[in-house]
Amino acid sequence: MATKAPCSKTLLPREGGGLRRFTERRRKRPEVPACAGTRTWAATLPPLLFRGGGRGVVMLSAFLTASCIPQSSATPPSPAQHHPTIVSLNPCTDAILAEVADPAQILAISHYSHDPRSSSMDMSEANRFPATRGTVEEVLALKPDLVLGSTFTDPATASAYSRLGLRLGRLGMAMTVEENHAHIRQIAALVHQPQRGEALIARIDAALNAAAPRPGTQPIPAVVWQSGGMVPGDGTLIADVLRRTGFTNFAAARGLGQADLLPLERMLADPPALILVAGQSAETGKGDDRVLSHPALKALKTTRRAHLNPKLLYCGGPTLIAAADRLAIIRNQILPGTGRGTAAGGGGAYPHKTTHPVTAK
Repeated sequence: MATKAPCSKTLLPREGGGLRRFTERRRKRPEVPACAGTRTWAATLPPLLFRGGGRGVVMLSAFLTASCIPQSSATPPSPAQHHPTIVSLNPCTDAILAEVADPAQILAISHYSHDPRSSSMDMSEANRFPATRGTVEEVLALKPDLVLGSTFTDPATASAYSRLGLRLGRLGMAMTVEENHAHIRQIAALVHQPQRGEALIARIDAALNAAAPRPGTQPIPAVVWQSGGMVPGDGTLIADVLRRTGFTNFAAARGLGQADLLPLERMLADPPALILVAGQSAETGKGDDRVLSHPALKALKTTRRAHLNPKLLYCGGPTLIAAADRLAIIRNQILPGTGRGTAAGGGGAYPHKTTHPVTAK
């Protein structure tokens, strides 16, 4: 059988992948992909662009094909931002999280927030979320993106979280309103909701401004008396809120620091103008009789007493709104017309002699 001779029309590649040439009978332009709006444009290209054949045609073909792809297909939309899931181990961060995170982001809050004696949240709000005691087994089973604790988180527990690949964020105690705002921004950033953090800060600032006394109002010396006679020091969040709402920290002015004790005998010998009784114990949920009902306190004819919920003393976040509102009510009952929103207005001297205790709660 005779073998077929090679056709003179075939393309002959050069050695090493160089340019290819066309034979005399293959001088028609190569076919290139086109679409509406590009076929006519491609047809007008000078023959010189096609003489290279091979590599040049491939590049031109790819370019024209890409030009046919709609922009929506060529550049896929960026995926929606991931909002991390959180487990909170602290009642203070629980309350802030509930304000700034989506409910679906909160896998669990601390068990303290399910206890009305220690919760910084409204109980109906707290009960929307599961609670955890923060054990490694509980938290690991929830598979959160972030565990939000405090500087008081047990070191052994923190180490176990790290070994298991759980990310732990720690926040300290806010000592001022400014530090509280920084904590809110930090938590809001961690959950990728910064705008909600700013909205909460705006609400707190508005509440503090509304609770502030009118210019010229004389501050009321007050002591926050907790269970067992314990008082807050000057470098505390409640001390900052007291100053902003028209009070001075009586205990700090006498050299007492955070968690120092103010004995009943010293209180009787050097009484303040106002005792803010925060004597509810975490164990019983009832007031401390020593603080609330000691008979000797009746002898303080120039001292008023008012109840301050101890849950308002320790946490920032939305708790500051309730604390500012409560303190403004107490101040306006002692010094009527000193609130910025009151009709009477103006400041005035503190009435040092009064026999009517403040009873509003």
